[in-house]
Amino acid sequence: MIPAPHLATVAIRHGTESGARPSRTRGTENVTLPTENVTPSTETGSSPVGTAHAPCHHGELLQGVFLDADGRRCAGLVTLPMAGPGSRADFVRRPGTPPHALTVVPADRTKAARAAVLTIEECARRTGLPAGGGELRLTGDVPVGLGMGSSSSDVIATVGAVADAYGLRLAPATVARLAVRAELASDPLMLDGPPVLFAQRQGRVIEVLGAALPPLVVVGCALGGGAPVDTLALPVREASDADVEEFERLRALLRRAMTTGDVALLGEVATASARRGQQVLGHPEFDALTAVARRAGAAGVQIAHSGTVAGVLFDPATPDLRHRVRGCRHALNAHGIPTTRTFTTTPTTQGDPEWTSTSPRRSAGRT
Repeated sequence: MIPAPHLATVAIRHGTESGARPSRTRGTENVTLPTENVTPSTETGSSPVGTAHAPCHHGELLQGVFLDADGRRCAGLVTLPMAGPGSRADFVRRPGTPPHALTVVPADRTKAARAAVLTIEECARRTGLPAGGGELRLTGDVPVGLGMGSSSSDVIATVGAVADAYGLRLAPATVARLAVRAELASDPLMLDGPPVLFAQRQGRVIEVLGAALPPLVVVGCALGGGAPVDTLALPVREASDADVEEFERLRALLRRAMTTGDVALLGEVATASARRGQQVLGHPEFDALTAVARRAGAAGVQIAHSGTVAGVLFDPATPDLRHRVRGCRHALNAHGIPTTRTFTTTPTTQGDPEWTSTSPRRSAGRT
């Protein structure tokens, strides 16, 4: 059994280590994630047990292909954060064993296993301690295959737990690099700060979009009957020049929405991104989803671009909001779109029982 040591926080606020503001070029920001500033523990003083937690998200507000500060095309996304579900990783070091000598529970978490080996090697190099194997145990309640970042949550929690067992706390840049190596693309769950446009295949921030996400009430639901999606099986559509131009337009509008707190504009961008996503996903319920949102007076809708989770976005200042939210949920269920979790993006109303429901049940398998 793995004991329950102190909890190491993986979600680290991003920004430069000196606190300097990133420079803006061509409408983007050159962002440097902070590097570690730690003193590694000695072998006798470090704990052989590490623990960490990572959150999930509720799909994307925007996803596409954008131009970075150097004018290069770059796949990027802006996730919708959600408090609550997440992954916990517990790691026990076994000095004297090879780094690949891992026991992983559940055994099918292959991406987390790769992340553990990579992090063991990274931490051993930084501390001078032996790169031994160990036991990794993952627990959590992130729905699998719905596009909520279940694998990224597992991987990022694993990186944090292994680092904790070596007496280290890794900076977001390092966590992102290891996560991308482990699963080829990673959601920005290692960041806890302002909303960002994140290059998921490169593990870097393309742009900080504003100081904070505008307050939202989100009625979560599941398209496609909530069936898991194998993201690797989705068709790949190359972005044309016109596509990139449109993604850049939406990016500029989202930046304005973030900086001004304009929920209506944010909803417009999220809906446009979701609609473009249908070129690949083709959800048959999408038109019904947008029609329900429109009749309920919502700001728009958002989806997971690699799954089936979706959300109807409301401005918390909307008149008669509770009645509208209840009507929206009833209409979605009537259209065969099961509602899941209704939540807010601000902590002040997070615990409102009117906006709490059962989230999708986590599957035992992985996609």
